[in-house]
Amino acid sequence: MDKLLIRGGRPLKGDVVISGAKNAALPELCAALLTPEPVTLQNVPQLQDVGTTLKLLRNMGVTAERNEATPDVVTLTAEPLTTREAPYELVKTMRASILVLGPLLARFGEARVSLPGGCAIGSRPVDQHIKGLQAMGADIVVEHGYIVAKAKRLKGARITTDMVTVTGTENLLMAATLAEGETVLENAAQEPEIPDLAEMLISMGAKIEGHGTRQIRIQGVERLHGTTHRIVPDRIEAGTFLCAVAAAGGEAFLKYARADHLGAVIDKLREAGASVESVDGGLRVKSNGRPRAVSFTTSEYPAFPTDMQAQFMALDCIADGAAVVSETIFENRFMHVNELVRLGAQIDVHGHTATIRGVPKLSGATVMATDLRASASLVIAGLVADGETTVERIYHLDRGYDRMEAKLRGLGADIERIK
Repeated sequence: MDKLLIRGGRPLKGDVVISGAKNAALPELCAALLTPEPVTLQNVPQLQDVGTTLKLLRNMGVTAERNEATPDVVTLTAEPLTTREAPYELVKTMRASILVLGPLLARFGEARVSLPGGCAIGSRPVDQHIKGLQAMGADIVVEHGYIVAKAKRLKGARITTDMVTVTGTENLLMAATLAEGETVLENAAQEPEIPDLAEMLISMGAKIEGHGTRQIRIQGVERLHGTTHRIVPDRIEAGTFLCAVAAAGGEAFLKYARADHLGAVIDKLREAGASVESVDGGLRVKSNGRPRAVSFTTSEYPAFPTDMQAQFMALDCIADGAAVVSETIFENRFMHVNELVRLGAQIDVHGHTATIRGVPKLSGATVMATDLRASASLVIAGLVADGETTVERIYHLDRGYDRMEAKLRGLGADIERIK
């Protein structure tokens, strides 16, 4: 397994290009199942999860081709399909595989999808997906580890999920585009990836209103057509690089990063003492001296994102003062704490709350990534630690960050991948 070797203590300086959003790319790749016509996606990040999704779609019979000259462009054609099944072997590593369920059921009237796997950061039940599709008339059973769904044609319904769920909103949104009549999604997720998916579906002929709000209305149509769509920049990758510069010091320009997608994160970084400015074409971040400790609570967008909790905790580890971090989304999302402690961090955890007392310096050591965002926090900690830090199990990092070590080297970090 690959590792990252980091020699800390260098400030970061230069430009970095923010890739397309993983959390937009995955549902939008699956949305190609809604039409037999070609769908071209631009700004597709080169990630392990994207590769897994393409492998899953190809296994169904979808032709999916990357442009050799521009590898961030992928063209998919979902006609014909050889199977409507997402097998366990391809689904077990990635929870987002559940996103094929809605499109398959809406277009073909049947789907057999393995219950998903992925990061061990806590329970992310798919019951909201199932209940929503059942409300639209689907006959669904869960047997032998598979969701088996059938419907002659889905029918519009008013669906209120018990909790805010991003993938649930995406799955039901895609399914509703081909349903008969109107579907209203209440308590819908508002993350920027939702309106990006909706805009793609609208360009395919879908009739959608209210995307980006708590209530989305969809008027079903008979069929959708092909399209070309550019994926929105990855706000979590941008936030990670903002935290890295704020912790390590220096100055960087994040090309394509969008301030309107990072309001809560930028507010906290400014509170920590970093300068973050929205400039033409991206964001500029500057940091001098030791950051100030900042407390925060994770919640649904537009509040502070759970996907930025671990990275910001790494910043708090070397900050001046003490901070309290409360995690309200996933129950197991403090698994990076023990690894940060190995680097000299002072963190106490009680239930869903962590108290971090900043120390002047961290000390390099060998640490192990436990999930995607935890791995990013360990990289940030390694950038500011004395001596060498080795981050193991970085396949977690590769799931969601497009060539992170190469981008950090471009900013002057001393970091290398060890095979």
